[in-house]
Amino acid sequence: MTLTITVPELGESVTEATVVKWFKSPGEAVALDEPLVELETDKIALEINAASAGVLADILVPEGEDVEVGTVLGHLAEGAAPANPNGGNGAAPMVATAPEITAVLSPAVRKLVAENDLDPGAIAGSGKDGRILKGDVLKLLETPAPPAPVIETPVPATHTTGEHEKHEEREERVPMSRLRQRVAERLKMAQNTAAMLTTFNEVDMSAVIAARRQYREEFEKKHGVRLGFMSFFVKAAVAALQEIPSVNAEIDGTDIVYKKYYHIGVAVSAPQGLVVPVLRDADRLGFAGIEKNIAALGAKARDGKLSMADLSGGTFTISNGGVFGSLMSTPILNPPQSGILGMHKIQQRPIAVDGKMEIRPMMYLALSYDHRLIDGREAVTFLVRIKACIEEPERLLLDL
Repeated sequence: MTLTITVPELGESVTEATVVKWFKSPGEAVALDEPLVELETDKIALEINAASAGVLADILVPEGEDVEVGTVLGHLAEGAAPANPNGGNGAAPMVATAPEITAVLSPAVRKLVAENDLDPGAIAGSGKDGRILKGDVLKLLETPAPPAPVIETPVPATHTTGEHEKHEEREERVPMSRLRQRVAERLKMAQNTAAMLTTFNEVDMSAVIAARRQYREEFEKKHGVRLGFMSFFVKAAVAALQEIPSVNAEIDGTDIVYKKYYHIGVAVSAPQGLVVPVLRDADRLGFAGIEKNIAALGAKARDGKLSMADLSGGTFTISNGGVFGSLMSTPILNPPQSGILGMHKIQQRPIAVDGKMEIRPMMYLALSYDHRLIDGREAVTFLVRIKACIEEPERLLLDL
């Protein structure tokens, strides 16, 4: 029996993916649940595993091609791999001539070739087995025509040979990943759509630092996870969102949708780019629960194992640029959310305390918000509430 390998449902609002890598070649044996092909969407990378043991019969979509949900990528023949008279792993030999390779074009490539009246035989394919990819055609179209011949003026005798250096290529052109393209689109959309404004404040981190220093070992011993700053800010953000509900809302057409749940997105830098996994129902979690969930989401982001469920449904986002040394920034909204909190580097600074100058560990905070929905008074009040909860963390325990 032959099984089709298709592009699965990719999650909310995601309809396309890119074929990144085939792990097997046609004729190779495949075990049950063994990865066959890796896809990359605008949010995550995912692998399609074999639904049965057998042999990869064919590959219909080469690496580098864009595909839609439901596209047939190839076929898997159930059963054991055929015996290989030459020994080895049972993979059937692949024989193909150059004309056959260049003749196999995906629909997207065939369309580009036809529209630009190109000769497929003149295009160098960079895909598996020499297949021509969409990027190969685009690269050819972007390559400028060779310049007209230049008549060189004889070099004066006073010049030495060493003064004439060879031309070296100083640029490298690589296609943007689908994730990077989507991030760019969403950030630009946020700037073009929302009336985005940012308000700033600063917070004295002395109390939180002291609490961590006092309870860090006991906390880690009991809960098996480190006590970080993020749990304090998540708890503070939830308290502020409950007080200023418009920051936890979104605009839908001419309606305002107020969210009565608190799914906090935590922006992290993963190998494939910026991702925002979501900490669900953060208001129902204690400090240990928040730290455990953040640690788990961070590990999944680094390993490229985030699912669509991990990235969907956030109502508010916290971004910590301080881990990279940022002293101050204006974070960009994560649509359709109406607010994002930016944390920054903790830095010792002189400040006035009760009329006296003291050196304190200070952090700048930034709240970017959609001014269509959130007034300046509400934004400032929200940030002041965050400041109060961090400078006096006992407020979080006493619900003040």
